Amino acid sequence: MKHDDRTHEVAGHNGEVQAESTFAALAAPLVDEALSHNASIHADASPESLHQLRVALRRLRSLWWAYRPLLDRPENTRQRSLYRFLADAAGKTRDWDILLELLAGERNEESEAGALGAAPACLLEARERALATSRETLVNADIRNVLHGALASTSKELNTAPERHALQKFAAKRVHVAEKSLRKRMRKASRAKRADYELLHDVRKAGKKVRYLIELFGPVLDDVGHDHTLKRLKKLQQCFGELNDVTASIALLRENTNLFSDETEAHAALALLKERRKACRREAVQLLREA
Repeated sequence: MKHDDRTHEVAGHNGEVQAESTFAALAAPLVDEALSHNASIHADASPESLHQLRVALRRLRSLWWAYRPLLDRPENTRQRSLYRFLADAAGKTRDWDILLELLAGERNEESEAGALGAAPACLLEARERALATSRETLVNADIRNVLHGALASTSKELNTAPERHALQKFAAKRVHVAEKSLRKRMRKASRAKRADYELLHDVRKAGKKVRYLIELFGPVLDDVGHDHTLKRLKKLQQCFGELNDVTASIALLRENTNLFSDETEAHAALALLKERRKACRREAVQLLREA
């Protein structure tokens, strides 16, 4: 499927680079990256390929959010919902990978050798079933045509819009809006009387959006403060990401304790993950208070 094939000036009459004309150049590499990782999943669904597909789709979702003021709102919402659906499809298998990785790590750290034993075959089998479902969902979604179609239609809408916006000013404004939202969520989470996972999760999502936008628009943003912000966000995301992984793994394990032939083994795994979650939550709250 071709993109809008009419020629458009990237720069406006005053020589400034335009946000509308730059969209395709920002989105196309992300689309190509997502399709490359999607192909990898069908050839060899490693945990890393699943993770990178989700990241590429999340970046696309953030880019469409950035351009939301310039686009038809219902259509923009539909596109972003679609990227979330595709990311969630890959995420079903990735959730099992994270659970298996966490349990392997806990086993390695456990002082009593063999307390949890090797990864239960039932969990490995569940991962393979999830992978089959992920592959089927992504195939049925026709992800290649969906992504190229979204890129083409959005590029056309932007390139035919009557109003032009300077990219530098537009990018700075959208990053500012995302940063403001992040600060608001950080304040709310840090003031909670007890560590509230949902509030901490909101901080994580808002932080990701800021990070993705800074990375996408980096070349046209003023350098002041953004390098420092990226370093701080990476540290925050590492901590909050681990908390999210452990929390999601606990929920997944609870939903599938019936897979274990030994109920004691399931309870032991849950107990270890709960301890890890408690430590991650303390670290996340401490980071917020230091911010």
